[in-house]
Amino acid sequence: MIESQRHSYHLVDPSPWPISGSLGALATTVGGVMYMHPFQGGARLLSLGLIFILYTMFVWWRDVLRESTLEGHHTKVVQLGPRYGSILFIVSEVMFFFAFFWASSHSSLAPAVEIGGIWPPKGIEVLDPWEIPFLNTPILPSSGAAVTWAHHAILAGKEKRAVYALVATVLLALVFTGFQGMEYYQAPFTISDSTLFLIICGIRQYLGHLTKEHHVGFEAAAWNERVDYKMKARRQREPGFSKELLQLSHSL
Repeated sequence: MIESQRHSYHLVDPSPWPISGSLGALATTVGGVMYMHPFQGGARLLSLGLIFILYTMFVWWRDVLRESTLEGHHTKVVQLGPRYGSILFIVSEVMFFFAFFWASSHSSLAPAVEIGGIWPPKGIEVLDPWEIPFLNTPILPSSGAAVTWAHHAILAGKEKRAVYALVATVLLALVFTGFQGMEYYQAPFTISDSTLFLIICGIRQYLGHLTKEHHVGFEAAAWNERVDYKMKARRQREPGFSKELLQLSHSL
């Protein structure tokens, strides 16, 4: 099929997964509301919706991997779509965190009268930036260097070296996440970081899915990780930032 068409675009086949994903999201939302209020059967509907979404994710991504890796439908033109989507997602993430950093800087540089004109406010305990935050600081560029090493290895066609680099990246990310877990536990704060993207990329590299011509998924994960590193590094220099968010959540 791809040899006979006269354009570089992928005309996808009809798929049931968008509808099944929408039904799963609807069941999850309705079930969640029923569970919180509480209505009978809310927990069951919520669980069913989550299972439906997970199943849809698995089979949909399976189809995408088959179309891109095995059938060769993802041409250079098609690969632009996921790249632009990843860039737009990262830009939206940057703007989202920019608002929090703006609020943090404004509150610390010009404390409001309602909190006594001091920062951090009285009664708020902040973490010592020279303890866990300081330990996490060198891990940030190390993990970023490892994922860059993996990218260059993929471009050079050195599969084993790319696998080793991705393993090193995931291990450094896990160490960083562990330290952040300790930090948020002491703060206290909710931890929601994940290394799932790079773990999946490592598995796909081991299976030979990533080539120097086609590795859009890896690039999207690497871009997202680098942005996260910059955001986290910025937060390491704001020892009262987590506490400020905690105070804001309590006030809401």
